[in-house]
Amino acid sequence: MKVDRRTAITGGLALAAAAAGAGFGWWRWRSGEQASHAVDALWGLRFDRPAGGSLAMADFRGKPLVINFWATWCVPCVRELPALQRFAREHAARGWHVIALAVDQPVPVLEFVARLKLELTVAMAGVDGLEWQRAAGNSSGGLPFSVVLDGQGHIVQRRLGESRYDELVQWAARAG
Repeated sequence: MKVDRRTAITGGLALAAAAAGAGFGWWRWRSGEQASHAVDALWGLRFDRPAGGSLAMADFRGKPLVINFWATWCVPCVRELPALQRFAREHAARGWHVIALAVDQPVPVLEFVARLKLELTVAMAGVDGLEWQRAAGNSSGGLPFSVVLDGQGHIVQRRLGESRYDELVQWAARAG
C-alpha cells in the first residue's frame, strides 16, 4: 500500500496532536492531584504571628479563604494589600477570610501592619508556608502569590502576581 506525502503529513500531525493532548491531560491530572494533597496538608499547618502566638489553619477548614503570600519589601505585594483588605472587609459577612502570610521578618511586618493599619489576619509564612505555596502551584516561589479556596477546600484560583479587587470578587463568585 502506497501512502502519499499529504496523507503521511496529516497522519503525523494528528498523532502529534493526540500525544500533546494526552500529555496536557496527564499534566492537568497531576496538578489537580498535587493541589489536593497541598490542601489536605494545609489544615495541619500552624504559622507564627508576628506579635506572638500562632495561627492554626485547622480553624479555617470549611470556610472560603484567600491565602496571600507577601513581603514588606515586595512592591506589587504592598500595592495589592488595600484590595485584599477591602475584599476581607466587604466579604466577611459571607464567611470569607483573608490570610496574609508574610515572607519576611517579624519586626518589619509588625511595623508595616501598624503603619498601614492592616486589619487582615497576618502570620509569618516560615518554611512550612514556603513549602506549601510550592505544593499549591507556585514552583518559582515568586511574590505575591494568592490561592483562593472554596468552602469545601478546593483550590478555585491561583495567582502569581498582583491581584486586583475585581479579580478577587470574581474568584469568590466562582467559589460559590
